[in-house]
Amino acid sequence: MKSFIAAFFMMFAVAACAEPQAGFEYQQVQQAIPTDNPAKVEVTELFWYGCPHCYQLEPQLAAWVKKLPKDVEFKRVPAIARPDWAPAAKAYYAMEALGVQEKLHGPFFDAIHKQHSLKPMDEAAMADWITKQSGLDKKKVDEAFKSFSINTKMMRAAQVFRASGATGVPTLIIEGKVWTSSTVAGGNEEMLKVADYLIEKARAEKSAKH
Repeated sequence: MKSFIAAFFMMFAVAACAEPQAGFEYQQVQQAIPTDNPAKVEVTELFWYGCPHCYQLEPQLAAWVKKLPKDVEFKRVPAIARPDWAPAAKAYYAMEALGVQEKLHGPFFDAIHKQHSLKPMDEAAMADWITKQSGLDKKKVDEAFKSFSINTKMMRAAQVFRASGATGVPTLIIEGKVWTSSTVAGGNEEMLKVADYLIEKARAEKSAKH
């Protein structure tokens, strides 16, 4: 009996230490996504401001991003999985264009999920909120929401989501080739561990080419 128990725990330990498997803990993208900087490993978070799982991930993700190696570049792309996700994506890009995205990213999430004072589908209310929180001129904020450059970024964000083949958010895309999510990895912490593995894999592949 003791040998059976020992064997069981040994098998469990091996399984726990096993490398993440393609098709299980991570997936290939449906279509390769071009990266911005070939010199760095690119990690892209697909998220939606209305997603409670994305909100819960934020503190962990922020701590994780701070520890990423210097040759790894992290960026966010607001997911547009459905038409009603588009207003929040527009708000993200408007904040970015206005230079207040880093400052307001957390409070914006809080307004939706903690204070419940903002709905991620209400474009006018989000524009008003950004105006109030940033102290910027209302006309300037409204112009940002309606700008051609933001519409272009929105189209690109929708293309990235489709090309990834992701089934939801939060999702992390590594090097435009593979993705993992809290759903396929088994939780937020597991997703970050799988992402660490995929980053190291991508770094090794880059080193081998040079």
